[in-house]
Amino acid sequence: MRFDGRTPNQLRKVTITPNVTRYAEGSAMIEFGNTKVLCTASVETSVPKWLAGSDKGWITAEYGMLPRSTHTRMQREKAANSGRTQEISRLIARSLRAAVDLKALGEKQITVDCDVLQADGGTRTAAITGGYVALALALGKLKAAGLLTTLPLKAPVAAVSVGLSHQDGKVEALLDLCYEEDVRIGTDMNFVMTGEGKFVEIQGTAESEPFSHAEMEAMTKLAEHGCRELIAAQHEILKPLGI
Repeated sequence: MRFDGRTPNQLRKVTITPNVTRYAEGSAMIEFGNTKVLCTASVETSVPKWLAGSDKGWITAEYGMLPRSTHTRMQREKAANSGRTQEISRLIARSLRAAVDLKALGEKQITVDCDVLQADGGTRTAAITGGYVALALALGKLKAAGLLTTLPLKAPVAAVSVGLSHQDGKVEALLDLCYEEDVRIGTDMNFVMTGEGKFVEIQGTAESEPFSHAEMEAMTKLAEHGCRELIAAQHEILKPLGI
């Protein structure tokens, strides 16, 4: 039995609430169990200098954790000073760029801000999954305003964590780790996948025991299952809005 009573292949309860802020072109609140991340997408009508004149757009991201998003107060993060913050921000940006035809976007930049309001494991995977919804909503608004001739989305993108638990001589793959599992897990991996079942990025480390090829396959199979469910949840939110 897992810490929160779930089966090994069960996601936490996933809730996605679209259009939660007034001013951002796209926004969504995503909840993976007790993890809550506010995602906003902001559009600029310019691109970084190195892309000027290329007729291509750009997707970037910034991630941060609010001071009391954790069990005890942490100092307010500064993206320029935190290696972890920079690494996660870049992961989110790479993941979201995989979902967009940058040529069809034209010379526009969209920044997706992912602010963790409450952390209980899986903040980066929740940020990617919710960030896609905010990004898609912003693109939908641009198309509705006549600023895009087509919706430049290639495929939805979602992310989920998977770990290997070593208990009582048994090794078991677990989907979507909460904090209590994450701090005790033997192997911790994050998978980013598209709606076509392709991998955008895989991050993983054996914290205690090295893992076998068969165990890697088991974790991959769980991640595929989890990402399919998450993409279905995204689709349920976006389809009624014509996206």
